[in-house]
Amino acid sequence: MKRFDRILIGLAAAMLLTAPAAAQKVSYDIGDADFSGMKTFAFKNSPVDEGATSKTTYDSPLITERTHAAIAAQLEARGLRQVDRNPDMYVSTQRVFKTEYEVYGSPYWGLGYGWGWGYGPYYTGWGPSYGGGWYSVDERIIGTLVVDVENARTGELMWRGLAEKHVHEHASPEHRIKRVNKEVNKMFEKFPR
Repeated sequence: MKRFDRILIGLAAAMLLTAPAAAQKVSYDIGDADFSGMKTFAFKNSPVDEGATSKTTYDSPLITERTHAAIAAQLEARGLRQVDRNPDMYVSTQRVFKTEYEVYGSPYWGLGYGWGWGYGPYYTGWGPSYGGGWYSVDERIIGTLVVDVENARTGELMWRGLAEKHVHEHASPEHRIKRVNKEVNKMFEKFPR
C-alpha cells in the first residue's frame, strides 16, 4: 500500500508542476515600425464589437482600469511617459470571452466487456452487453486580452499582444489585480523597448 501511495503523491505533484505552465497562453506580433522616436503614450478607446464579445462579471470597468494601470507601469518602466494630449503612440485594449466545454466519459461507454445477460427495460436475453457509463461536462470561460500599440501620427499598428487565460468570475479583487498584472507582465516581456 505504501508504494501505491507514493505513486499517487508523485502523480499529483507532477500535475501541479505542469499546470501553471499551461495556464496562460501569450503571444505578440510586431511590424516594421521604428520605436526609437517614441517617448509618450496615451490610452485610446477601442471600438466594441457586441457580436464578438460575451459579457461576464470579469468584463467590467474595474478590470479595464486595472489593465490600463498594469500596461502603463510596463511602458513607464521602459522609459515612456503617459500624457493626455498629443502622444507618440496610442494603446488600446479589448477583452473577448468565449465558453469552452470538455466532456468526460467513463471507460465503460459503448460495448460492454464480453457476453452476458441483458437487464433493464430493454431486456435482450443472452448476447453482447452494452455499457451504461456516465459522462460529465466541464464548462470554462476563457478570456482573451488584446493590446494594440499604434503610431499616433500615422495610425499604423506597431505591436499587438495577446493573452488568453481561464477566467475566474468569482475571484476576490486582490486575486483579480494579481491575475491582470501577471498577464500584462508576461505579455510585455518581448516588447521592443
